[in-house]
Amino acid sequence: MFDKPLLSLENWPVVVICAGMLAAAIIDWWKFKVPNKLTFPIIIAGWLLGLANNFGLEAGQGGIGAALFGTFLGCALLIPVYAIGGMGAGDVKMTMGFGSWICAFYGISAGADILFWAFCAGVFVGGVIGLGMILARGQFRQNADHLRVIVGDLFGSSGIGEIADKANNRRPRWHRLPYGVPLCIGFLGYLVYVHNFNFWA
Repeated sequence: MFDKPLLSLENWPVVVICAGMLAAAIIDWWKFKVPNKLTFPIIIAGWLLGLANNFGLEAGQGGIGAALFGTFLGCALLIPVYAIGGMGAGDVKMTMGFGSWICAFYGISAGADILFWAFCAGVFVGGVIGLGMILARGQFRQNADHLRVIVGDLFGSSGIGEIADKANNRRPRWHRLPYGVPLCIGFLGYLVYVHNFNFWA
């Protein structure tokens, strides 16, 4: 399937989840949140795709087990970043939806590999954008103080719940980055890469 153009008819589940990621990025840029009305249907639809594959749809290599695994992996990858306030719950749920579709289509092995490296690409893009925001504003001492507080919370809190609560309390004082945007760039960019930059026939 990697030899097929990314936007080919055979890859229609990939086209659907790419459209979902683009919608999430646009909404996150606009409203600084990704709504449940978008994320939950995408997650459930990914499960249904996997289940349909189990019953002979043949719209991918993975079944319901692969879709559930992709959902869990998407959550596991982003929970640490969410806990320190680096992104919102909507970004986590959108990645869970991406994972469910990708693993239902590509199978567990290839899907997990794509999800992991796409996540890494998204984090890298987010880091570059964040660094650009810091340089543009020039508030180096303030950002250093934020980093010191985050590290202190990580090592001085009783658990992930307390870390998340402290991060949510800090959020209104920060210059925020709608993280759905770099995630979308990383995820879609990596899909283009694994398809050898072949968009359509």
